[in-house]
This record gives sequence, structure tokens and C-alpha cells, in this order.
Amino acid sequence: MRQTTLAKPISASGIGLHTGIKANITLKPAPENTGYIFVRKDLDDFEIPASIEYISHCSYATTLLRNGVVISTCEHLLSALRGMEVDNCFIEIDEMEVPILDGSSKNFVRMIEEAGIRQQQLPRRILKVTEKIEVVEDSRKISIEPYEGFKINCIIDFPHPLIRRQEYEFEMKSSNFKKEIAPARTFGFFEEVERLRRANLAKGGSLENAIVLTRDQILNSEPLRFENEFVRHKILDIIGDFALLGLPIQGKIYAEKSGHALHASLMIKLIKNSSAWKIIESFRMNSAKI
Repeated sequence: MRQTTLAKPISASGIGLHTGIKANITLKPAPENTGYIFVRKDLDDFEIPASIEYISHCSYATTLLRNGVVISTCEHLLSALRGMEVDNCFIEIDEMEVPILDGSSKNFVRMIEEAGIRQQQLPRRILKVTEKIEVVEDSRKISIEPYEGFKINCIIDFPHPLIRRQEYEFEMKSSNFKKEIAPARTFGFFEEVERLRRANLAKGGSLENAIVLTRDQILNSEPLRFENEFVRHKILDIIGDFALLGLPIQGKIYAEKSGHALHASLMIKLIKNSSAWKIIESFRMNSAKI
């Protein structure tokens, strides 16, 4: 239960889902208590910590903004780092959007495995939820409450014959993220594509990096990786967004029809309520307030 980082640097390239621009990305080892820090190589190594402090907007992806410098669509990479229990990592990138790769976290997990994970000396610090916090917006809701592990119960409901109502409960345990969550791809609807592109979004979207649905079928030649791949991807997004809290979580999340903006609202509400959480160290499990 010590902190971890990568054993060596590892690189990849790909296009951004919304910008359509190619980006090169390198994951590098980082010292203890660093967390995840994006480093814009094209802007004199300007650093943007992966933190709720820098959340800018959360429409179709999670975007970070610091002093006018942007990092967008960061949730799939952050999900892989948190899911593979990497605590500290520098993320060098030469563009504003993290490559979408195949639309899931699978390729980021492969990068992490190829680089290897190295244990560090200091104990892992964990954000332990001590009181239930909830955000409700009409039929959409999300909450986090005390729990001894890290569990997510997620419900989605789309008026599409291949999705409809799906529910999945995932408990993070050693290595199960790679198998149960990481391969689940992002998805979108063909009828929305033109509208998104008029809004300068989804310029890099294709059948290679997203599940695309018409009114009654899937356009992709690759079949679904899971019968309930759609709700699993929503859990992938939740893990990636909540990585912006900066520490692994001890608690249970319940999400119904939630999205990036609702995730951000809950995280902000949680942190502002100082009685609803505390920091514990995994060695001694001693409590310590930030």
C-alpha cells in the first residue's frame, strides 16, 4: 500500500476526439505526492495538475484550464492511471487534447503495463468519505457515501433499442479494472454527429474510436465488447473524473443518468464539506485533515 509510479517512460500518438488534431503523449515517472500533472511540451512545459481546481467545462468531455492553457478529454487516461493504481505520473503532451485512441482506456492500460509500475517509499494517501453527499438535477443524480472499499453503482437510460436502461455495479479490486471496465468504448448517435461538428466537436470521431449508433443499429463492424458496454463506459468516465480529487477514494458512488458536469458538481460539493471526508495513510491508517 505504498505510493506507486511508472517504472519508465512510455509514449503513444493519436488524434483528439473533438479537435481531430494529432497529439503525442508520454507518461513519465513522478516523485511521491505528485499526483497526475499534464505538461504541455508545446508551451514551454507549462504544467496543469489534474485537479478539480482546474475544471473548466464538462459538456462532452472533461476539460482542464489553467492560466488560459487547456487540456481536454482527459478522463479516459486518468481512469486508466487510477484503475491501474498508479499514484504519481507526469503526462507530457504537445497538443490541447489527449488522444482518444480506441475510445476506451484499454490502450492506456497497455502503455502502463509496458512501462511497468514501481513502488515508492511513502504510504499511499486515501480520501475516505465519512458522510453522504448528493447532487440531484431533475431525474439525474449522483451521490457518494462511506464504504470500506471503492464501489460504483451506475444506471443509464437511453431511448434506444440497443441501450435502454442498464445498471452495473463495479467494485475496484486489484486488476479487475483492466478486465471489466477499461475495454468499454465511448459511444454516440449518428444523428448528432452533424450538430456536434457544427459546434466544433467530434472532428476526430470515427468508427475506430467510438461506438456509433443509428436509430436501430450499430454502424461499427466490431461487435460490442460487453452486452452492457455502454454503462461500463459511464463507470470508466466516473473513475477518470473522480481521479481529479487527487487521491484514491474510499467510498461508494451511486450515479443515475449522470455526466461529466454532475460528477464535477459532486466533487466540488464534497470537498467544500470538510466534515464529509478525511485523509488516511495506508501504512498506519492514521487520519489527517488537509
